[in-house]
Amino acid sequence: MNLPFFGHLPFKLGLDLQGGVHLLYQADLSGIEKKDWQESIQGLRDVIERRVNLFGVREPIVQVQKKGEEFRLIVELSGIKDVNQAIKMIGQTPYLEFKEQRPEAETQKILEKKKEIEGLSPEELQNIENWQLGLEDPYFKSTPLTGKYLKKAELSFDQTTYQPIILLRFDQEGSKIFEELTQRNIGKPLAIYIDQILISAPVVQERISGGRAQISGDFTVEEAKTLARNLSAGALPVPIKLISQQSVGPTLGKISLERSLKAGILGFLAVILFMMFFYRLPGVLATLALLIYVCLVLSLFKLIPVTLTLAGIGGFILSIGMAVDANILIFSRMREELREGKKFSISLEEGFSRAWPSIRDGNLTTLIVALILFGFGTSFVKGFALTLSIGILVSMFSAILITKNLLKLFSQTRLEKLTWLWG
Repeated sequence: MNLPFFGHLPFKLGLDLQGGVHLLYQADLSGIEKKDWQESIQGLRDVIERRVNLFGVREPIVQVQKKGEEFRLIVELSGIKDVNQAIKMIGQTPYLEFKEQRPEAETQKILEKKKEIEGLSPEELQNIENWQLGLEDPYFKSTPLTGKYLKKAELSFDQTTYQPIILLRFDQEGSKIFEELTQRNIGKPLAIYIDQILISAPVVQERISGGRAQISGDFTVEEAKTLARNLSAGALPVPIKLISQQSVGPTLGKISLERSLKAGILGFLAVILFMMFFYRLPGVLATLALLIYVCLVLSLFKLIPVTLTLAGIGGFILSIGMAVDANILIFSRMREELREGKKFSISLEEGFSRAWPSIRDGNLTTLIVALILFGFGTSFVKGFALTLSIGILVSMFSAILITKNLLKLFSQTRLEKLTWLWG
């Protein structure tokens, strides 16, 4: 059986290491009822996240932050080059619209025009008659029905099939437009777009009056909930205002990464020298266990993957110290047993059993604090907490299993009788 090779996988670097921009927006919810605030801000978050993904930003972070009665949006874009364009795009109001199917003749005409202008330069386009026609959607055309007429979109369930559906409710003017649309599109799809992206195209079964409609399909509950939230976000635009912008240049990020790696390597070497000098052969074995520990943790960082920030690297380096701390407790206990004249194998077992409660309790309390930081901290604090938590869990495995088994290799050998090797 071949083990998977993931050495080619890159580490996922955070904003502060590869450069980018950190944006803070204030959401204006004054035009929305208080009971709809949470749903509206989550819908707005979904739309903004979709926008920055389309912009080509790799794995952006879009978070909602509540401060008293105010809602803010934190947007972190790593590796972004054109910050002003990103800000302009993010600041647009979500746009919801309904489109109807074009007649087949129109569709064919547009497809032919698209083929005619394909590959032409802007100057050459001017010589083509009605070239703008080739830029239109060949399958659906806009209608007067947009998000400004939609009062509400909410999740519900079909009473017969119990499948999730989305209920729509229009205002008075929207009800009339929707009734006319459904009357002339019976048996045809009516497409729903948010920000020019098709999110649903239900087929009209009958003329619908009263300003109420439903979207049914092969949805999961979560998909239906997200769709309803996005529709509401389009129907209830939430203006946002940029109140803070912090840019990190790629050069500064590169320098920070180099310094972090240098600090980590120097710290690691200092720990190795300390262990070898004070604990001799156990220190050498602890160094080997520590190297295995570092490889395991870095592999997990790639596989999960973990976004590495400066704070995250700090958490990783701290976890190395805690991994060594566990070995120190074990070796100190083991040394005490050997000084009492006990056999090597007995001293080994006693050393581990006596050190384990201290290792367990010390790591557990740190892990609890790390989980609290991860649950309530900002993105940079979360990076520190996540790398520290992973490091703690792996360090316990490393200290108890790897170090112990390495020491067992010397049991019943000549080296176990050389007391100066064991401190």
